[in-house]
Amino acid sequence: MPRLTKIYTRKGDDGTTALGSRQRVPKESPRVASYGTVDELDSVIGIALAHGLAPRLNETLPVIQNELFHLGSDLCFTEEDKEKYQIPLIEARHVEKLEAIIDELNPIVGRLENFILPGGCPGAAYLHLARTVCRRAEREVAALSRDEAIGDYVLAYLNRLSDLLFVMSRYENKERGVEEPLWDSRL
Repeated sequence: MPRLTKIYTRKGDDGTTALGSRQRVPKESPRVASYGTVDELDSVIGIALAHGLAPRLNETLPVIQNELFHLGSDLCFTEEDKEKYQIPLIEARHVEKLEAIIDELNPIVGRLENFILPGGCPGAAYLHLARTVCRRAEREVAALSRDEAIGDYVLAYLNRLSDLLFVMSRYENKERGVEEPLWDSRL
């Protein structure tokens, strides 16, 4: 566990930041952008939780937030450095757990008959926002993976999580009795 005795170090004033291994890289590097967007995603989920969600989501999302910290640590260490440090990683079991939750909630929300616009109740709207940030994280990690090795399950986790956040937004609207805003292709 990291122990922060001082919040500011002034080391980043030159436009660099340290990876988990303390290797300095530019703050705009694809690796930093990737785990920075994962951090943003975690914050948006925190906003959704702070606004109050259905009990099933309140139970599940804090666990996912913790897993996003695993994912961030997975990304802030290069594959070579992961051999030197014992850090939490995203594993197949994390992806499988997301799939199980999708399989649990999807029959409750029912078949998708039309494209859904982001919105509905506030919690669902924040979950839609989280979904879009998750998709951006997935794109950034995919770009990173073209140049550098990443954890075996990072992309699959983000892909499945964005699907789950979509289902959760539908679930939240259903639990609140709020109609899903549908796309009208004729407008």
